[in-house]
Amino acid sequence: MKKDMLKYLTLLALMVVFAVGCGKPVSKCTAPEDNAPHHYVRGMELLADNKADDAAAKFERSLYCDEEFSQAHGGLAIAQALKAVSKNDVGYKKVDADKAAEHLKQADKKTDTDEDKFSVHVAEMRVQTILKRGKWLSEAQGHYKDAMKIKVDDKKLLYYDGREAAIYYMGIAYLDARELQKARDMFSDVLAEKAASKWNAPAEKGWKRVDKILRAMAGKTAGDVGKQIALRDSVNRGELSALLIEELKIDKLFAGRIASKSASDKMKAEFTPADTMNTPFKDDILTLMKWNIRGLEPVYDETTKAYLFKPDAPVSRKDLAFALEDVLAKITGDEAIATKFIGNDKSPFPDVHASAAWFNAAMNMTTRGLMETELSGDFRPNEPIDGAEALLAIRVLKHALNVQ
Repeated sequence: MKKDMLKYLTLLALMVVFAVGCGKPVSKCTAPEDNAPHHYVRGMELLADNKADDAAAKFERSLYCDEEFSQAHGGLAIAQALKAVSKNDVGYKKVDADKAAEHLKQADKKTDTDEDKFSVHVAEMRVQTILKRGKWLSEAQGHYKDAMKIKVDDKKLLYYDGREAAIYYMGIAYLDARELQKARDMFSDVLAEKAASKWNAPAEKGWKRVDKILRAMAGKTAGDVGKQIALRDSVNRGELSALLIEELKIDKLFAGRIASKSASDKMKAEFTPADTMNTPFKDDILTLMKWNIRGLEPVYDETTKAYLFKPDAPVSRKDLAFALEDVLAKITGDEAIATKFIGNDKSPFPDVHASAAWFNAAMNMTTRGLMETELSGDFRPNEPIDGAEALLAIRVLKHALNVQ
């Protein structure tokens, strides 16, 4: 009897093992939010915040929960591509880029649904745009066309939410390739695709940026400093110095309006900052220093114990506001410009208090149409000024001052 019972239990155990082995693997992640889709979506959100390392950890956890989850491989490919471009060493770049390519292969291999396939094509577009290897734009265009042929159920797209995501990232690709008209068209198509979409806000921002660049580049020739700067995400202090000299002709303008020609010729910068010796903008910087433009003065550096110009440092929006306000005050001879709004009790900017040192400059720039706020009213004083906005602000001032 005991032997029969032992045989029965042994057979039962074997049947259970066989059933488990033939069925779907038991999930290693059992907590409600500890699952592959959740970690994937969180990883994509972290990518949007430029946190590639944190995003990669989420994608790894997603694959731990479900090693067959295609979209997590796509997310890892994007994260690895971002890591690659953040490194200077060619060898390390190649390692990360190769990892991105391998994850794309795995993503494509493990696709199960149309939504998986769509997500992989978008991941391919994004990786091509980030790495920019070989004929990357053609590759991105090919994946865009393939993505748009797929009929997806928006509700089943875990992160992208709709086909307009592919249109948006094709717009980004065209923007990076400097095909500005095509980029603007793509961003416009996103807005036309669906009345309410998570991609409408970034597409509108992209459209405005491209439109701003096109307006800033109008009338520029290929060799203009302004045309090159208009495409920049940020402008450094050396570049802004060159832009002010080229666009406003500061030296000639000031010499004619606030100093005689003979006096101007004798004027020089008080000293030559050590960090300007090897910059191509040295002459522009020294000319600007001669006129003591506020917001672009040399600054004391604790490390070197010396005053440096820091030509490679990005120009913030408040720095540009200070500089243009100072130029305006000097040219018009209206010293009240620099204090016009001081004493106001309230600020129209949610992010700039009326007592802030740059409040007056921000008010002068916005009320005179030289600079714009966000729709929220934020002035964003500490954010880098992009090239197109800097050029447009200078152009408005140029017309106001009637500079030829």
